[in-house]
Amino acid sequence: MRFFCLLALALVSIKPVLAGEVKIVDATARQQGGSWTFSVTLLHEDEGWDHYADLWQVLGPDGAVLGERVLLHPHENEQPFTRSLSGVVIPDGVGSVRIRARDKKHGFSDKTFEVSLDR
Repeated sequence: MRFFCLLALALVSIKPVLAGEVKIVDATARQQGGSWTFSVTLLHEDEGWDHYADLWQVLGPDGAVLGERVLLHPHENEQPFTRSLSGVVIPDGVGSVRIRARDKKHGFSDKTFEVSLDR
């Protein structure tokens, strides 16, 4: 019985470390002339100014940051939420990019979202 109590206590104490990372729900890209506009939908359990989704980036195939959208405030009452970024220049020959997102508490999520570029 004591083992199960310790196991339950350990699992409860681990949950806050694992919970709350930002998730990319959707992302789209639209070409406009020589640049692209990205719309990214994030889901995050924003908890005020110390723990909220604060950035997403467009990454090239080599991991280079091609564009980024800084989020300046928590979105506690707007979940999920979508924000756009225009004017992103994508090099010729690149057929897809990855989106990654960050929150103030956990940093960048390990999971990225691939977006195919229809040229």
